[in-house]
Amino acid sequence: MSKAYPNIEADDKIVDNLCMQLVINPNQFDVLLLENLYGDIVSDLAAGLVGGLGVVAGANIGENGALFEAVHGSAPDIAGQNKANPLAMLQSAVLMLQHIGEMSAAKRIQDSIVKVLDSGPEHRTRDIGGKGTTSDFTAAMCATLRRGTRAGD
Repeated sequence: MSKAYPNIEADDKIVDNLCMQLVINPNQFDVLLLENLYGDIVSDLAAGLVGGLGVVAGANIGENGALFEAVHGSAPDIAGQNKANPLAMLQSAVLMLQHIGEMSAAKRIQDSIVKVLDSGPEHRTRDIGGKGTTSDFTAAMCATLRRGTRAGD
């Protein structure tokens, strides 16, 4: 496939070497094109580099459709315990809104996420160093969105 795009540098890597390279220097990669199994493994590793599965959004975009999801799945081990981090779901919503051209709504949500994360550990879930619950994070997001994200809020 790379021959069809001579202006794009392409390289093959063995998956275990790729994982090591991602941990050592993730900035060397712009795009990774992987088949399903390797994509799942490498995306979990990459999630670990940025805070864990609770913070990573997923986007699968094709010619005739797109799917946006939190990459962590349903997290059945913590279901119903008010521990899940809603950040990955919100980040997925931001990606979806950007994809459909709703940039203003995407920016409002993204700015609110940043404000809530910066507001202190009481709103962040435990997986990202906080003391809060799913409900605490959600309530803080709703309050921030209701107030707006004007400078100085």
